[in-house]
Amino acid sequence: MSCNTVCKMRCNTRSLGAICRLAAVALTATLLAACSASDVKEVQDWMDKVKRDTRVSVVPIAEPKTFIPFAYTAREQIDPFSPNKLLAELARAAAKSDNRFKPDMERRKEQLENFPLDTFAMVGAIQKAGVNYALLQVDRALHQVRVGQRIGQNYGLVTGVSETALSIKEVVQDAGGEWVERLSKLELQESKENMK
Repeated sequence: MSCNTVCKMRCNTRSLGAICRLAAVALTATLLAACSASDVKEVQDWMDKVKRDTRVSVVPIAEPKTFIPFAYTAREQIDPFSPNKLLAELARAAAKSDNRFKPDMERRKEQLENFPLDTFAMVGAIQKAGVNYALLQVDRALHQVRVGQRIGQNYGLVTGVSETALSIKEVVQDAGGEWVERLSKLELQESKENMK
């Protein structure tokens, strides 16, 4: 064989391989297209059948209830949570009460009843004609106080005077509005010179 013949055979073999490959690719594409077209058709037919056979049933919504606004008529009445109502009720209960500690509300107040008890300072004690007096300072004023005098804003009554303390019985209202007694004491305030 000549060299030309061998070369021609090789060329034909290469061409034949390329043609075979091209034919295989075309055949595969055709098969795939045929398979996918039939699957889509089946799915489309099934969906159309389900649409035809399915009946839609929607339950109708009930009519809404008619809203009738509430008319608030208690606007003119006293607020049940008002502190004024509580104070008025406590005053009414105190007026009806026969509590033995209830102070005399009609009594004229003494001068020292205008000051709270914590504003007083006992600065000394003296004795005149056998009667003990406590010297109390309030607002830079000095007052002589003896047993039986009224003092403080809680209906305080001085019950005892000694050289070192002043005993007071106050009458106050508890949480239930009842009058109760409370004992207090003002002790002698040592001056700064005596403490050195």
